[in-house]
Amino acid sequence: MSRKKIGNILIEKGLITDLELEETLKEQVNSGRKVGQILVEKGLLTEEQLIDAVSERLQIPKISLDQLVIDPMVVSLVPVDVARRYLLIPVFMIGRVLTIAMSEPLNIIAVDELKYLTKCEIKRVIAPPSQIAAAIDQYYSVADSMGGVIGTYPEDKKKALPAAPADGFLESDQEAPVVKLVNLIITQAVKDKASDIHIEPDESQLRIRYRINGMMREEASPPKSLQAEIISRIKVASNMDVSEKRLPQDGRLLMKIDGATIDMRISTLPTIHGEKVVIRILDRRILSLGMEQLGFSSGLLDQWKKIIRKKEGLILITGPTSSGKTTTLYAVLQEINSREKNIITVEDPVEYSLPLINQVQTNEKAGLTFASSLRYILRQNPDIIMIGEIRDGETAAMATRSALTGHLVLSTLHTNDAPSSISRLIDMGIEKYLVASSLKAVLAQRLLRTNCPNCLEDYEPHEVQLRLAGLEHTTGKNHFKRGTGCNKCRMTGYKGLTGIYELIEIDDAVSEMIINGASDLQIRNYAGGCGYRPLFQSGLEKVLGGEVCLEELLRITSLGEKVVSQTIEERISISA
Repeated sequence: MSRKKIGNILIEKGLITDLELEETLKEQVNSGRKVGQILVEKGLLTEEQLIDAVSERLQIPKISLDQLVIDPMVVSLVPVDVARRYLLIPVFMIGRVLTIAMSEPLNIIAVDELKYLTKCEIKRVIAPPSQIAAAIDQYYSVADSMGGVIGTYPEDKKKALPAAPADGFLESDQEAPVVKLVNLIITQAVKDKASDIHIEPDESQLRIRYRINGMMREEASPPKSLQAEIISRIKVASNMDVSEKRLPQDGRLLMKIDGATIDMRISTLPTIHGEKVVIRILDRRILSLGMEQLGFSSGLLDQWKKIIRKKEGLILITGPTSSGKTTTLYAVLQEINSREKNIITVEDPVEYSLPLINQVQTNEKAGLTFASSLRYILRQNPDIIMIGEIRDGETAAMATRSALTGHLVLSTLHTNDAPSSISRLIDMGIEKYLVASSLKAVLAQRLLRTNCPNCLEDYEPHEVQLRLAGLEHTTGKNHFKRGTGCNKCRMTGYKGLTGIYELIEIDDAVSEMIINGASDLQIRNYAGGCGYRPLFQSGLEKVLGGEVCLEELLRITSLGEKVVSQTIEERISISA
């Protein structure tokens, strides 16, 4: 293929200028990369435009894989290692003619290997590299990829583990299959948007599980014989003591995946069958999410934005573990962050590094706890303080005192709903009048799995589910949707997460109720008359809108969260 002729086609189409082509050709000589790749990376050209030009120059048809459903039997004709090595994927077969989507259709070596492996005549079509890579991830399972890696593992001779790089990055090593295996486990988890990887030794196997959308999912497991080397590799790369297997350890690991740097926190725990490893994936791309993308309704979002811009007071975000509290906290910090404000956080651990914000990592062994950190932070003249979590009475007392001395304090608390956070602070030993004076608002939240838009269908929930939701008298009046399962969602019916929220703003009436010892139910009922919507109602609106299925809402919310002064029929009329 003549790159110059491709360049001329691009110029004729008005996609690039003569000067841009000339500069690109000079860069190509120095770097050895392809002209098209350079043009795409510099933003002068899109992948689609480049594919159009190459297709026109080579007279090879182009294909879009985004909406194409490929028969798994056709995919199985080409091993995953060949597909990844040459960046290609089989798309369909007619008779003995196998059509292959390729990013480099002039790769004769790849075509010859495909003819030998499949015993078919090969027809080439061209597709964007990003679409081919996505299709490989979609149609080939982790087991396929793992089998390819393990197949290269030497049976009679174990190779020494590579030393951990100085910068902490985990890099691929073509000579070390165990490194490729660890890379595969982590890379697949990131692409599947998993929040955690669990590597769990059992008596007869090494189990690999990903937590995706809050649910654990088991993946293909490597042989038990590789357990020691896999765990040792992770410990070496995350700067842990490989020889220490009797005590828990913590470490950190960085890895580049698809051009993005992924930060991971590693935790080991000795068990009777070996060390269990949990890898917490901290994808910095989550920081690009604003509060508009978190699932707030428009009215609630406007109210919440006004609250977080208060000059002083305590604002709490509550919910159980893995309910998205930290993500909301970081979104709030980015919303109110500015050069005019001195913002200090104390976290355990610091999950994401934010510009213009002074972040403190607690160290209990050295005596730097949440409470002790706050004492020193108050001497740093902060405008806004973020406390990762209020865990004990001492931290709660310091947070309350800080809120009463002219600081805006943001923190999280483990409670089931917003009203119960008030009694929780009192249980921690905070006087009622201090809670009433310092607390400005409480936001409770949960995360729900959203329906996959690619396999959405109408359905009627079971009578038991309607009864549990209080909707048994509204049969036929509402339209419910759910995902049936497809290749896009790995046959789960779910794709992505959304938040549901309830917000109580502490006004003068609620403050007086707190001082007088009002119960959670009394505060909840009062707030219900002032526009407060409980978590269940927030989720019900998403169910009736087709974003979430009713089973998912019932799985996440409890019956106690449905109790308000309004009836179910009133809630539905409001959401309509």
